[in-house]
This record gives sequence, structure tokens and C-alpha cells, in this order.
Amino acid sequence: MKHLRLPIVLTALVVATQSFAADTTGAGSTFVSPVMAKWIDAYKAKTGNTVTYQAVGSSIGIGLIKKATVDFGATDMPLDPKELEKLGMIQFPIVIGGVVPVVNIDGVKPGQMHFSGEVLAGIYLGRIKTWNDPAIRAINPDLKLPNAPITVVHRIDGSGTTFNWSNYLSKVSPQWKAAVGEGTAVEWPVGVGGRGNDGVASLVGLVPGAIGYLEYAYALQRLDKISFGVVQNSTGNFVVPDAASFQAAASSADWTADRDFHLVLTNAPGEDAYPITATTFVVMPKQPKSPERSAAAIDFVRWSLENGKTQAETLNYVPLPQALVQQIEMYWQQSFGPATVTASAGSKR
Repeated sequence: MKHLRLPIVLTALVVATQSFAADTTGAGSTFVSPVMAKWIDAYKAKTGNTVTYQAVGSSIGIGLIKKATVDFGATDMPLDPKELEKLGMIQFPIVIGGVVPVVNIDGVKPGQMHFSGEVLAGIYLGRIKTWNDPAIRAINPDLKLPNAPITVVHRIDGSGTTFNWSNYLSKVSPQWKAAVGEGTAVEWPVGVGGRGNDGVASLVGLVPGAIGYLEYAYALQRLDKISFGVVQNSTGNFVVPDAASFQAAASSADWTADRDFHLVLTNAPGEDAYPITATTFVVMPKQPKSPERSAAAIDFVRWSLENGKTQAETLNYVPLPQALVQQIEMYWQQSFGPATVTASAGSKR
């Protein structure tokens, strides 16, 4: 497909930011932080423009963009289109990855431990209390599991990673849905909390017998202390988390069918689909207080979508396909107010 060219006015919006992008700021998702850092470095090396990103969790990021404290927010839980309309904001996806269970069990190597959705829900509900529980042993017959207590680790901050984890558990476990449900923050029945993906990773690494959930890139960074597990998908297959299985889940998505890209990829169909695949979204105001800064943010995002695929793939994220990038560019055309376009075009002179 021929690459879609933006109209002159929006091209002015995103191209003319070279001279004023130094103050671009974003905040939110820790899920996306590893690839965001790579994009920021590559973007600065290419353009000379500086972007600052605070990995403070999806909930805080959305709070900051609502207050116009930052130029863009990043969240792994998409906002409802009705809420976006009320707020005067837009949202669009930027990258796809996965949330994985991680454990600290002596002798268990990465990819060896099998989990079903029901077992994960039972552990996080506090009903499965030891690693040699019959429900765990039934799907791990070849593993030597200790008669040791399970320490549950979860997020204490408002988190899109938590949303995708709890959303998945709500889809596969009626007990979890009834007792806890889904959200960026939930009332955890059991466990101890860490702040951010880093906080959960650190706690699991420190506590023998612990289990937690992380964005996949964080799990790969801690393989000296923790191991990631494989999760049973909707077809009954136990699927190893990696870019290929995230892509298999993403391939089922029809982004054209959902207003403001309001789509969640958990428990996607497909024999090779990883069941806790997740998307990070950018949220921005349609008519920002500073059109120039908003235009600078769009320039960074567009550069990352079109030129940051290698960085994403290196960290086992899935870059968005070109057809979806083109759809996002059309969405920008339809969504941004004239003040942003005018100010950005004016800055070019």
C-alpha cells in the first residue's frame, strides 16, 4: 500500500516542530517505558529535539494530561470514547507488548512453569496457597515444585499493566470477575505491593516463592533472579510470551471497528496467540493550551511509529503495522482543532 501523505496543514503541524520540541513532556505507563527510552534517545540523535518521559503509571499519567501538566499521557488501559469526548481528548495506540507471570522458585527456569487463567486467578484470590497445590501440579507434571507458601506480589499504583492482568483474569475466571473485577487499581484479596513494573520485579526477585506480573521486557531484564511462565490461551495451548505470540494476538484485532481505538487484546483468539497481550495508548487534548507543544509531541510520536520499529522489536514489543499507522494519521487529521494546526504552521516561519 502506498504510504499515506498528510494534508499540508497537518504536515506543517508535525514537521515544523524541529525548532521548538525541546520542552516536550509525557508521563504514564511503565509498561512502555523501556521502548519509550529507546525512542527518545534515537529521536534526539536524529532531530536534536528532547523529549522527557516520566514512568509514573497509567493512572497518574492520565491525571497529568487531564491537568495539562504534560503534553501527552500514556496508558495501557484505553479510555472509553464517551469519557474522551467529555474530556475533549483523543487516544491512539503506539505499541503492543505482553504481561507475563514471573516467579522466584529455585530450579524453575524461564518458560518452564505453566499457568492457566484459573490457576492464576486462584493464586491471586488467595485460594491456591502453596506451590505444590494439586491444581498447579496438574499442569506442571514434570516440575519439582516445593511445599512452600506462595507470596503474591501486585502493583500498588494505578497501572495499565494491572488493568490488562485483571481484565484477563475477569475474562477467564467468573470467581475473579465477581470478587475483584478489573481496573488500573483493584482491591487485592492477598499479597504485597510494589510501585511500577520495577517495584514488582524487585520484590519478586527478593522473596523466594513469590509470584508477580510484569511487562515482558522487564522480566527479561531480571532473569538472574526471576523466571517468566507460559500461559494457556483461549484454544487451550500453553504459549511462550515473545514478540511472535504477541503479534499472533494482535493479528486478530480490527482497529477500524472501534471508536478512538478502544480495543483490548487480552484472551485473543488464535492457536499461537499469547493471552495477556496489551497495547499502550497515547492520550492528548484536541485543543491544547499550547498548540506548539502538542505539535512537538505529535512529531515525536509520528517519528517513533514510522522509524522506531527496530527499537521496539529489540525489546520484544510489536510495532504497529503500517496500515494502522496510516489510520492513526487520518485520525489526527479528523481530531485536532484548528488552533494546533495554525500555531504549528505559524511556527514554521
